[in-house]
Amino acid sequence: MYFEGPTLDDILNDVFKSLINLPFDNQSTRSNENGNSSEIIGPTLKLLNPRSRLSRTETKGTVFSAIGELLWYLSGDNSLDFIKYYIQAYENETDDGITIHGGYGPRLFKAQDEIDQIANVIELLRKKPSSRRAAIQIFEARDLKDFNYKDIPCTCTLQFLIRQNKLSMVVYMRSNDAYKGLPHDVFAFTMLQEIIAKTLGVELGDYIHSIGSLHLYESSKSMVNNYLDEGAQSTKIYMASMPDGDPWNSINKLLEIEEKIRKNEEIDISNYDLPNYWQDIAYLLVIFSLAKNDKTNEVKEFRRKVSDSVYHTYIDKKINNKKGTL
Repeated sequence: MYFEGPTLDDILNDVFKSLINLPFDNQSTRSNENGNSSEIIGPTLKLLNPRSRLSRTETKGTVFSAIGELLWYLSGDNSLDFIKYYIQAYENETDDGITIHGGYGPRLFKAQDEIDQIANVIELLRKKPSSRRAAIQIFEARDLKDFNYKDIPCTCTLQFLIRQNKLSMVVYMRSNDAYKGLPHDVFAFTMLQEIIAKTLGVELGDYIHSIGSLHLYESSKSMVNNYLDEGAQSTKIYMASMPDGDPWNSINKLLEIEEKIRKNEEIDISNYDLPNYWQDIAYLLVIFSLAKNDKTNEVKEFRRKVSDSVYHTYIDKKINNKKGTL
């Protein structure tokens, strides 16, 4: 089955309509709390505008946790303390109470304890732009060595291809929860796609997302129905382009800011001299922290500092304390 659209919401709408009408007869091998699932085996999704990576709906407009998970990956970390700050459900995925075995950060930047796969694909594509070898492996043979791991990667590979001066990205996932996982995965991977495109000085191409098992749990049916009841969302609102040039200096500054905010340390974001694009994301991190502590008036103050209006809807949900604000 094939799904294509210019925005994440276009794709989610079609995926949810397909899954909600299939029988929920597939029993989970992990937990009974989510119930059975409906399933599509082997679908491919194609996002034509990877910057349209955020849902504009009340139900799935989850920018804050998506940014938190992205930064967890980019930090090279797999610690529970980092990610549970944004997504508490990860507390159920740890084997040792300290780390997440399937965390992507070390697999991206320190695979087999030493290989920076991100740096490798960037260097390869600089030397050989038409290469078909620029692939990153997330799922590893060791993940099946112990069948008792609570979390192993759902993502198997990420591939990057430059054609006609545009960087396309092809992802293969062995398993994808359509409601809880898919929107976050599309956000994180298209951000990584754009980061690498800017690093290489090429344009942004298509994003292709292939899945072994795309499924919807019974526990998510009511939320999916709420999403579908909201109706079609605007296709004209999307994230701005990242600034031209190498983004890694800004990313490293952002990671430093994130750690200080998460650890409740004093920080003045203006001292970091970030471009507006990255500064807005830093302000979103501050807003998330303030909202966690019910500091609504301060959230309103920081809303005025966010230059890109695409984020205002998500901030307003925080201010109004509406469901679906994470």
